[in-house]
Amino acid sequence: MPDLAILIGLQASGKTTFYRQCLSATHVHVSKDLFPRRARGKQSRQLRLIAEALESGRSVAVDNTNPSPQEWEPLIALGRRHAARVTAYWFPPDVAASKDRNAARPLVIQVPDVGIYATLKRLRRPSPRDGFDEIRVVGHDGVGGFVTRRELTTPGRPSPTGPGAPAPGGGPAG
Repeated sequence: MPDLAILIGLQASGKTTFYRQCLSATHVHVSKDLFPRRARGKQSRQLRLIAEALESGRSVAVDNTNPSPQEWEPLIALGRRHAARVTAYWFPPDVAASKDRNAARPLVIQVPDVGIYATLKRLRRPSPRDGFDEIRVVGHDGVGGFVTRRELTTPGRPSPTGPGAPAPGGGPAG
């Protein structure tokens, strides 16, 4: 069963680094940040890429801020249509750390602070009511890696062998 991993967090919270370290071996990477800056139809293109991967049985990681149910609901529905397990990876907000990481980025990919604060206003922690099969809380391990803690696993749905079993990237699963 493929997994649809939805990364949820502020800009510069570590989502892309987490993907590279923990999910890149098992999940196709889909991010609107990789589309041309002025491209039109980013949402429909993203949904098409996700659907194509899931149709071929591949797991997908959606690496955007995904701050609210408005962004999650179409992704969850798409995952359900393709019989995928839907996992939320929640990056609890740490504005100061996000601003520091953002400032260390190359200028061309930095986000204005106002963008971080605008996302913070919309950011909502995922909950079981949102329809996720599993919710994992992601934290930094202090040495450049990540730890995840399982917050929810829906009864009756099998736990995946990758992101739901021992934490990806070697941290404790919790």
